[in-house]
Amino acid sequence: MAILYTTKGSATGGRAGHGASENGVLDVTLTVPKELGGDGATGTNPEQLFSVGYSACFLGALKFVAGQAKVKIPEDAKVTATVGIGPRDDGTGFGIEVSLLVDIPGVDRAVAEDLIAKAHIVCPYSHAMRTSTEVPVKLA
Repeated sequence: MAILYTTKGSATGGRAGHGASENGVLDVTLTVPKELGGDGATGTNPEQLFSVGYSACFLGALKFVAGQAKVKIPEDAKVTATVGIGPRDDGTGFGIEVSLLVDIPGVDRAVAEDLIAKAHIVCPYSHAMRTSTEVPVKLA
């Protein structure tokens, strides 16, 4: 695969800490939700960041396949990713589940469904979730 763009983000403190992109544009306080034992302090968490990233990426993929099909995606089109986290059934850690809700006002339902199916193939987040992409992990 020819990589067209690379970025880096780092976190300190785990789920109750700080996260930032290498260029400093993304700079967030990380907090643990009450549902996971946190105090509900103001901040964000990995699941919220993932949901926004996946939503944006999927909408980008949708616009890409729509452009190929010569279909105009309206400016108010919206993708909402719902991300849940919980213990895996085998007790070996945690897992996530994701669902997407796509709203494309003014586009014929059959056309929209076709574009969504194609975007789900094109979107790298969808591909990673579908194929359980292997992530290399090494010690610095």
